[in-house]
Amino acid sequence: MTKPLNPSVLNLTPDKLLSFQHAVANIEGLVSLTFGEPGFATPDVIKEATIDSIRSNRSHYGDSQGEPALRQAVLDYMKDRYDLDYPSIDNVVVTVGVTEAMQSIFKTLLASGDGLLIPDPAYGSYFSALSLAGGTAVPINTEANAYKLTPAMVNQALAEATVPVKGILFNYPSNPTGVTYNEAELAELAQCFEENDLWVISDEIYAELTYDGDHFSMGKLLPDRTIVVNGLSKSHAMTGYRLGFILGPLDLMAEIQKVHGPLVFAVPTFIQDGATAALKIPKADLAYMIEGYRERRDYAVKFLEDLGFELVAPQGAFYLFAKLPADFGTDGWSFAEKLAQEAKVSVIPGAGFSLFESANQFIRISYASEMSQLQEGLKRIATYVEQQRQK
Repeated sequence: MTKPLNPSVLNLTPDKLLSFQHAVANIEGLVSLTFGEPGFATPDVIKEATIDSIRSNRSHYGDSQGEPALRQAVLDYMKDRYDLDYPSIDNVVVTVGVTEAMQSIFKTLLASGDGLLIPDPAYGSYFSALSLAGGTAVPINTEANAYKLTPAMVNQALAEATVPVKGILFNYPSNPTGVTYNEAELAELAQCFEENDLWVISDEIYAELTYDGDHFSMGKLLPDRTIVVNGLSKSHAMTGYRLGFILGPLDLMAEIQKVHGPLVFAVPTFIQDGATAALKIPKADLAYMIEGYRERRDYAVKFLEDLGFELVAPQGAFYLFAKLPADFGTDGWSFAEKLAQEAKVSVIPGAGFSLFESANQFIRISYASEMSQLQEGLKRIATYVEQQRQK
């Protein structure tokens, strides 16, 4: 075959997180502290609703935009949790997780070459998805401000951008840093976004995993220009269900649906039925998860700081973005490789979450797993660090 493939795919850099995970996957006895995989089982009420749906033959095509009952449940949930008011179920598109949601949004908003601001470090798959959609990442290095974005940073990035910038992808609580924002901080950023006429893609998938205070949604501040993205993978331990949703202005959602439909047609009906049940679970009934993550966070932060790692204590999500101890240099990729091979514990190199060289001196550790697995993984890290220091 001599005809070439799509150059956009051929030139696409493989996802670093997935590449690293694949590289260490066959190491026997490996303790994984890589993916944000909740260390809790999906609640029984969700499993039962999904099974009942299958037994009731809910296995045919569903509504492409999302079953009406599910979209209404999304509206009720977002009103109850974050005081977001949307007038119609047509303000919601149900997606195959946040990953597909992002691809649908990017393809709707961005023409080829359009720029999208991304506070950096950020979830690595954003960059690949943006490239596939023909957009251009305009990263904003937030390291100097403990990973918090400021209006000044936004204005500087816009002034220095070499492409037309259409919007900003704003994720909080953040993967990989766990940083989040209070209402006053968000209000300042919202004013900046509005003054610069930016669309705001607000990825709030970790909203329920906020440790200090309540999560405040950007959709509350800028409803006419904010696309709120959320889902059930993290909050309800449903990663394998692949259920996400997008909320935004009615006319924009109609355009996003034009993209979503051809991409996947619809989320399976029985998954949607399970998700409908999930959204009706009282918040208090899920409190055990965030309490568990808070305990793991506190344990892991102290453990790593005692070993000499530098980090900002996460305010949400379930990740630690840790700078290598000074005596281990600045090559986080090499550190992570050797850690997996010699200590049989895997973490993700910081380079997988950034377009800036400085991120290579970091690693990301997920503390989402069961406490016993986290403790074993950290114990192995400590042993490795102490052995290296003795050489």
